[in-house]
Amino acid sequence: MLEITPELLLQAYRIGVFPMGERRDDPKLYWLDPRLRAVLPLDGFHLPRRLARTVRQGLFEVSADSDFTAVMRACAEPRPGHPESWINEPILALYGELFARGHAHSVECRRDGRLVGGLYGVSVGAAFFGESMFSRERDASKVALVHLMARLIKGGFRLLDCQFMTEHLRSFGAIEVPREEFRLRLAAAVDRPAAFQRELDDEDPVAIVQTNTPPS
Repeated sequence: MLEITPELLLQAYRIGVFPMGERRDDPKLYWLDPRLRAVLPLDGFHLPRRLARTVRQGLFEVSADSDFTAVMRACAEPRPGHPESWINEPILALYGELFARGHAHSVECRRDGRLVGGLYGVSVGAAFFGESMFSRERDASKVALVHLMARLIKGGFRLLDCQFMTEHLRSFGAIEVPREEFRLRLAAAVDRPAAFQRELDDEDPVAIVQTNTPPS
């Protein structure tokens, strides 16, 4: 079997392929290339008013790239209805290396210094591939998602891939596109410049997202 290296992993992302493990304790990895791909348009994010208020209330201390490994391990923890995880030790090691090289990023939400929610993903050019999110308190992962959207918009990203559709993602405006269309969108994004924004410089993430989303 061909060894998956960080270089090979980035090449795979550039053509729309990504790896997953079958179980947390299974060291094997499998390549996936879904027939339908979930995409969250950066100019079509549905931000509910209640969530916008929650973000602006500052209930969580939000940061980016401050504890990537902790976010990944939290995403791999068992949760109600999902006792297993595809995030195994090889995944942790590979994406940790991508983070060290500046190709993977995390958003963290903390309450009183305790990590209570977050998400992580991979960046290649102006494409961002969302991998997983977790929440230990109500709305923590949703707040992280709003902050991610703001950072991607501000950084000039063109594509946010969510891999598989869920009703949760659909409620935020995610759409499903066929593999062929996704590859066209991907090709238009991966060779464009973009910069993940670790800081928002006191800008309001809600305002950034709403400015980029036309009124419905």
